[in-house]
Amino acid sequence: MKKIFLCSLILCSTSSIAATSATVTLASDYLFNGVSQTQEDPALQASFDWAGNSGLYAGIWGSNVDFSEGTDIEADGYIGYYTSLTDSINLDIGIAQYTYHGEDFSSDYNYAETYAKFNYGNTNLNFWYAWDYFATGAGHSIIMLTHNVPINDVFSIDIGADYSMSFDDDKWEWEPGDDNYMHWRITANYTWNEWNFTAGYEDTDLETYGDATLLATVSRTFNF
Repeated sequence: MKKIFLCSLILCSTSSIAATSATVTLASDYLFNGVSQTQEDPALQASFDWAGNSGLYAGIWGSNVDFSEGTDIEADGYIGYYTSLTDSINLDIGIAQYTYHGEDFSSDYNYAETYAKFNYGNTNLNFWYAWDYFATGAGHSIIMLTHNVPINDVFSIDIGADYSMSFDDDKWEWEPGDDNYMHWRITANYTWNEWNFTAGYEDTDLETYGDATLLATVSRTFNF
């Protein structure tokens, strides 16, 4: 859900983003590239964002999590720059810091991640790289391709797929002997009276977790 929000941010031009905004989301699950961060339980998420006319933006984002050992809050910060490369291609680059809370050791999971996102019309090609993934010392990267299909002014469909890979399988594996996996999704989006509703299907090729999931969210953004 976190990365979905960051992707949606770049679909707006800097002139159309309010100087400051806050978004509140209720989700049936917190999926991070298809993997539940809440043991498949609901999540309450919120963000606060600022965007300048120059293309510079910054924000914070938070959610409940459940790692089964006392870590129950994730709080992230990010700063980036959005610009047009050509009349039809846009670029968003930045860095995000993920932090975890709940127990004294929860901060051991903290890590930073850089990203570069290319937008062409309704299509996005995004890249993320972390050099210390979940503080394991492993290099890790994600490649994501998404496309939005508008149906009318209030309804659209998103389709997307992403590939996660570890560059140091001796430090991080998604499953024993497996340092990479695929995640895909299809999501319907509906807007009504400033409320945004989504319902979608997500799945991965992981065998021990990341099962097929029906994900629903309701959110609202407040501009200041």
